[in-house]
Amino acid sequence: MLSVSNLSVQFGKRVLFDEVNISFTQGNCYGVIGANGAGKSTFLKILSGVSDPTSGRVSLEHGKRMSVLEQDHNANDDSTVLETVVMGNKPLFEIKKEIDALYADYSDENAERIGELQVTFEEMNGWNADSDAAALLSSLGIKEEFHFTQMSEMDAKLKVRVLLAQALFGNPDVLVMDEPTNDLDYETIEWLENFLANYENTVIVVSHDRHFLDAVCTHIVDIDFGKLNLYSGNYTFWYESSQLAARQRAQQNRKAEEKAKELQEFIMRFSANVAKSKQATSRKKMLDKLKIEDIKPSSRRYPAIIFDREREAGDQILHIEGMSALSEDGGILFDNLNLNLAKGDKIAVLSRDSRATTAFYEIINGNRKPDSGKYQWGVTTTQSYLPADNSSFFTENINLVDWLRQWSKTEEEKEEVYLRGFLGKMLFSGEEALKKCTVLSGGEKVRCMLSRMMMLRANVLMLDEPTNHLDLESITAFNNSLKNFKGTVLFTTHDHQFAQTVANRIVELTPRQTIDRYLSFDDYMSDKSIRELREKMYAVPA
Repeated sequence: MLSVSNLSVQFGKRVLFDEVNISFTQGNCYGVIGANGAGKSTFLKILSGVSDPTSGRVSLEHGKRMSVLEQDHNANDDSTVLETVVMGNKPLFEIKKEIDALYADYSDENAERIGELQVTFEEMNGWNADSDAAALLSSLGIKEEFHFTQMSEMDAKLKVRVLLAQALFGNPDVLVMDEPTNDLDYETIEWLENFLANYENTVIVVSHDRHFLDAVCTHIVDIDFGKLNLYSGNYTFWYESSQLAARQRAQQNRKAEEKAKELQEFIMRFSANVAKSKQATSRKKMLDKLKIEDIKPSSRRYPAIIFDREREAGDQILHIEGMSALSEDGGILFDNLNLNLAKGDKIAVLSRDSRATTAFYEIINGNRKPDSGKYQWGVTTTQSYLPADNSSFFTENINLVDWLRQWSKTEEEKEEVYLRGFLGKMLFSGEEALKKCTVLSGGEKVRCMLSRMMMLRANVLMLDEPTNHLDLESITAFNNSLKNFKGTVLFTTHDHQFAQTVANRIVELTPRQTIDRYLSFDDYMSDKSIRELREKMYAVPA
């Protein structure tokens, strides 16, 4: 359906891709992965015709239509929500516009043209376009009262859903999506996973959400070594296979029979897991034979994120009593929060309003006063905080060694070798450690903040959207470190796998009441009684 032939992309002396050949077929979902800067977004832009390759070509089967998730959230501000969705089917929308223009200046001369256009419009199911768009919007949680609202007046998070509806509208033959889960809540991500799991056409998606990639992908396109390598299976199969391939390469003197046995056991184990899961099997059956031998070890590096504690905390961690927080306009973010943290709790703090979770962290870190209530940390606790907005930490034009030195407590910790050790674990080695902190990317700033947290050796970690800006390698290493951490963790994330594998307790902040349950994330989200309670807690009072 969609093919790439002899594709090469070069920027100056840097070769991004070299002689790439790949085909995308109907009924499959391809997850495109690669390190930051590998060229994932560039590849999608070339597929969609936004950018041109240095050489080679992209061919879409004649008569097929491609749709791309719009990244510019303000591109349709002059249109209504409903119009924006219908624009997703560009040929249909162009015909609709021409018909409307001809009717606005109606004459006998253009009557014949109107008739021709209306026949084509009917063949494209155009008369049902508005009702189909409205149904799609409703399924994404955009209420009917907003369908004729100007996009410029829509809340930023709702805009994302409208643009998602635009990309999905009209059942495109090829759907291209770059980070579709950004700024979406769990409910909308789950809806999108279910939609794509049953989507019969071709999907090509870049995402840092591992759960999403596992839920929807039948294939992984790994951008590495300047090539695009295509593998059958979802992200977890690719990841475990690549790690095993790396171990095998490091132990090349192992007997061939032992290697074959390990490979076979791995494939059998993975296949058994998939058969019991609702991942790719809800969409397509995995290929009967998964060949791990063809998977190369990845060239990508994983940071060494290790959280040690200077001391173990006692039984008193954090006590919160009657706490509430208001927004700038006086609205209730959360109310009457009563909470006792137990030793070893790993709590996912949720809210449909990100302002509520951020206010919570800012209050318990002493950066903001509660509008009512109080809190008290245990005397044996030490805290370390990763805020969602870390810009205030990077205002001085100093190198990373000197930046980290600001939080050194002893003379030993002020030594450059000591500081470089923590930076090196986060992949800032050699000259990288002397970069000025004012020129860092979003992902580099988060890695610096993690270096700081590791050096502080706190026994309580607080993390507000910690995976923002991180690549898959850093997210995976971060996730594993929190699973192994022996202290207490409070965190907020939109990464499903992060929440499911780390949290043993869920605390949800709502305008009416706090919901507090010792459950895994999946059990919390799937519990019918909790779901009903959540809807009631977020409902606007009459």
